[in-house]
Amino acid sequence: MTSPTMGLRKSRLTAWIFVGPAIALFAVFFAYPLVASLVQSFQTDDRGETVWAGFDNYSRLFGDELFGKSLINTGLILIVQVPVMTVLALIVAQILNQSWLKLRSGYRIAYFLPAVTTLVAYAIVFRVLLRADNGVMNHLLGYLGVAPIDWLHDPFWAKVALIASITWRWTGYNMVIILAGLQSIPKEQYEAASVDGAGALTTYVKVIVPQLRPVILFCLITSTIGTLQLFDEPYLLTQGGPDNATLTPLVHLYKIGFEQLDFGYASAIAWAVVAIIGVLSFVQFKFLGRRE
Repeated sequence: MTSPTMGLRKSRLTAWIFVGPAIALFAVFFAYPLVASLVQSFQTDDRGETVWAGFDNYSRLFGDELFGKSLINTGLILIVQVPVMTVLALIVAQILNQSWLKLRSGYRIAYFLPAVTTLVAYAIVFRVLLRADNGVMNHLLGYLGVAPIDWLHDPFWAKVALIASITWRWTGYNMVIILAGLQSIPKEQYEAASVDGAGALTTYVKVIVPQLRPVILFCLITSTIGTLQLFDEPYLLTQGGPDNATLTPLVHLYKIGFEQLDFGYASAIAWAVVAIIGVLSFVQFKFLGRRE
């Protein structure tokens, strides 16, 4: 007869057998690189030898004009793109939540597809669309009598093109999240607002949006984190140009680490971005979170 202690040990062993591989993968591919990068941020290369540098890499950030430029670029993108994308996601989610709309599932899939599109593929498509000489966008503008725009080689229009591409890719993703929040609101609340004489817009602004606050907060925080980690779009579309107009911290990190091979300073940039993300997330929770 198996004792209770033996049975408990077997249960624990079974649990570790199932959990062990996940823990091992987490330790090897996440925890170890995380700790290693933190240690490396306090080191530098001196004539091929890794030496301890203390906070030199972090103090170097304050004198790095390109890092400052990348933060300004990212801040501008964040201020413009995230609110625009969130408002669009709210509008589209509300439309696709209407019972009278036919083929709702098809529209939802169509709006969500950009989020699962391969980054390289969609960047190439946008490069073709935005070509200065014979791009589709300039052809359409030509029909309207507007002169061609050098979308990817003009500092201002390169930012516009980058914001447009990010908005196109992630609006549908946030729309699905907001749509799930809308579908969790009881229909009785719509009916009660209608009985009280509230119109569709008043009901949405006064009744629906306040209940979507946690969902909207989630979208804002994840979008902020994604913007601060922006790499693929600016690198594939403009490589941070022209004149560093679309340079982001992660593109700068890539150039420092993999082109200049200064991995210590690149690690310091990465941890500085982590700190900025933490501060902005805290601020958003503080001012937009639910107040008890």
